[in-house]
Amino acid sequence: MVDQKSPAGTRGAAGPGGAPALRQRLTRRKPIERLVAETQDSEGSGLQRHMGFWQLSMIGIGATLGTGIFVVLGEAVPVAGPAVIVSFVLAGITALFSALAYAEMAGMIPASGSAYSYSYATIGEFMAWVCGWCLMLTYGVSVAAVGVGWGEYINELLQLTTGLSLPGAVLAGPMEGGVINLPAAVVVLLSMFALLAGVRESSRVNAVMVAVKVAILVMFVVIAITAVQDGNFAPFMPMGMAGVSAAGATLFFSYIGFDSVSTASEEAKNPQRDLPRAIMFAMILVTALYCLVAFAAVGALDWTGFVDGETSLAGILTAVTGTPVWAVIFAAGAVLALASVVLVVLYSQTRILYAMSRDGLIPRAFSTLDAKGTPRTNTLITSALIAVLAALVPLGPLADATAIGTLFAFALVNVAVLVLRRRRPDLPRAFRVPGAPVTPVLGVLACAYLMFSMSMSVWAAFLVWLAVGVAVYFAYGMRRSVLESDPEAAEVRS
Repeated sequence: MVDQKSPAGTRGAAGPGGAPALRQRLTRRKPIERLVAETQDSEGSGLQRHMGFWQLSMIGIGATLGTGIFVVLGEAVPVAGPAVIVSFVLAGITALFSALAYAEMAGMIPASGSAYSYSYATIGEFMAWVCGWCLMLTYGVSVAAVGVGWGEYINELLQLTTGLSLPGAVLAGPMEGGVINLPAAVVVLLSMFALLAGVRESSRVNAVMVAVKVAILVMFVVIAITAVQDGNFAPFMPMGMAGVSAAGATLFFSYIGFDSVSTASEEAKNPQRDLPRAIMFAMILVTALYCLVAFAAVGALDWTGFVDGETSLAGILTAVTGTPVWAVIFAAGAVLALASVVLVVLYSQTRILYAMSRDGLIPRAFSTLDAKGTPRTNTLITSALIAVLAALVPLGPLADATAIGTLFAFALVNVAVLVLRRRRPDLPRAFRVPGAPVTPVLGVLACAYLMFSMSMSVWAAFLVWLAVGVAVYFAYGMRRSVLESDPEAAEVRS
């Protein structure tokens, strides 16, 4: 296998009409040096560098902390029982392997495309497209899913403070007997306006919301842990390891946040130094809080009592204290907490699309910037589509679809580390995955294990999504790729 950039190397296996062979077109790679140069050459005309370590850390915490606890915990406990704590650990270990891989890749390739860009530089254009297509599913569906959970907490807060509830017609989509999930659509559109104000302003809003969510989760642990009873942990694993694995696969949906850090690469002041640190800091803090909250929740409430989905934690506070005051505070904090997840994950979605558009794989409109350096058209289109999805599709299918797309993309990042360790050992690395190549291989295997723990219906939906993506690539992306019009710039295999 030889990397070649010369015209002869690119056209050596030409097919009819002098076009590069299909295999070379599918496996052509975007040179790392070009990826890095694009992030540097855009100074003054591209995304603006405003964020340091703490802002990047807040992005990771903002996108991660909240989803699994506020939204998915109530659905995971009936699947795993008290062993949901183990499910969080299983998902966290799987995420940690990938977080280590992300930290190494982000330090070398500080590009907004995240896993998509890493795949483009290491595996080839087709797999990069597949990765980007999965990230579209991951981010777009994740925003919609959290929007659905946000609507549940808005209704809970309304009930606790006024005794009233939102009409069922505007609290659920048609698949759940309603008409439209209005709160879910509203939070997506509010986040859209925050992003349009600029990354500096939206990062400040996110930092405030992150502080609130950490505070209310600590409050929950302090209160709930006083009511922990040993009997609530027995039987610990009522559904066996299969239940633990299935819940862990769904809860992996909660760990998307550290990928969001890498999508901010081109808006970081010192990405090589700060990105790896921010990824690992966010990962450790979030996993610790998840496990603490899960332990306190299942210890204070018998696992069979988790029957009302996302509102269980507020109910635990009421049961423990005998007053709804703490539940009101928690529900209000949860509204802000989930809004921060929507804001950051929507931000990440637009940056993935920005990178793919810059490479020509999707329309150029997604990489045009306004005077503030914000991809305005991209943000408007993406937000509108996700708002519609959040308004019409229920939470469960959204969470599962997000998890499988996330796992696939994370597996590719581990593969990218292995490829570059072999192909480009000379590249400077601000962070190195410890224990490589064993650690990245374990990362791939852990992702695969959780993927195969998912139901056939989730796999069917995922494969349909991939089939559509492949069709779009051959019909549009491959022909419009920047490397198609400038083949001499590509790295190819001979």
